[in-house]
Amino acid sequence: MKSVSTPLSELPHILLYGAVNSGKSTLFNLLVGQEYAVTSPIAGTTTDVLYKRIELPEVGPVVLGDTPGIGDGSPLGEKRMAATRVALRRADLVLVLQSEEELLDPDLPKFYPNATFLPLKLSFEEEGEAVRRRVIALIIQALKERPKHRCESLTGSLAKRGDMVLLVMPQDSAAPKGRLILPQVQMIRELLDKHCMVVAIQPEELQTTFLKLKGLPDLVVTDSSLFQSVETQLPPDVPLTSFSVLMSAYKGDIGRLVEGAKVLSELPPDAHILIAEACSHVPTNEDIGRVKLPKLLRQKLGDKLVISHVNGNDFPTDLSGYQLVIHCGACMMNRNHLLTRQDEAGRQQVPMTNYGIAIAQLLGILDRVVLP
Repeated sequence: MKSVSTPLSELPHILLYGAVNSGKSTLFNLLVGQEYAVTSPIAGTTTDVLYKRIELPEVGPVVLGDTPGIGDGSPLGEKRMAATRVALRRADLVLVLQSEEELLDPDLPKFYPNATFLPLKLSFEEEGEAVRRRVIALIIQALKERPKHRCESLTGSLAKRGDMVLLVMPQDSAAPKGRLILPQVQMIRELLDKHCMVVAIQPEELQTTFLKLKGLPDLVVTDSSLFQSVETQLPPDVPLTSFSVLMSAYKGDIGRLVEGAKVLSELPPDAHILIAEACSHVPTNEDIGRVKLPKLLRQKLGDKLVISHVNGNDFPTDLSGYQLVIHCGACMMNRNHLLTRQDEAGRQQVPMTNYGIAIAQLLGILDRVVLP
């Protein structure tokens, strides 16, 4: 049986950044150990961000990214720089190839405060293996020195050894046939690692499950779109949360996301809300971001709301036209990507919240929802 690799969103992201022809792609190939990126003396050879999963000693698997060079004067130069800015949003460690003492852009650490910037001065006249060993040693040291600023688990202290955790997992038409979506897979694996007892059901089986269980569950985790239905059937002393809420705490700053949701009670009738989804897929009539959440927003706040959608990497740099951003759980993003989006919204004084947190606030049950 083929083993399943750790999702790329769970791995450290290392990015090569610098001017055109500064040697980024040459270094990328040295670190990868093969001619993976095209190199040439022609400026602008690298036209998009190129990623490769590699293994590093003492660290394990990481994602290495090669970016288009800064200072590309070609007609596509600005589009290539836009792709680099997206890559910087998700970077944990940025290796800056430079010939001067300062970073190419001294403001980079201010705009990407969650990344570590490591200036490099390399001479490719050295033997390639020597350069590779030296850079890998610097990467390992930099990653070891990075502060631990993430939750260590999805459930945190909400689930402990011996607990019974009930997962209410609708399998609608948007779910991949024969497979579970990533948050459900990660949740089940984590709970098994914690030696919890896991009971996974579809929503229509909730009452039957309560009758068959000898006792009440210690925690219930549901899909955010089912908050109201599950909450009304659940005894008030049973902790309730959702996959989206737990994922947002795992990937972002949940304190700021909860604060952002409070704006929902203060929005004007014609407010402009941006709904941002991390992944790209064809919407269905059961889609939470495109269908269920907008419907609930209009039911609670009125039909004059203006709701826009973006997905994947298409997150606007200018958020000034929005009164609120509602983001998905970001299961397909690494932590830095969501944190950077939160920082960008914060700098522009635009509140940001999360699907599950927003739904709970709109339903008036946010105080009922437990947070890790």
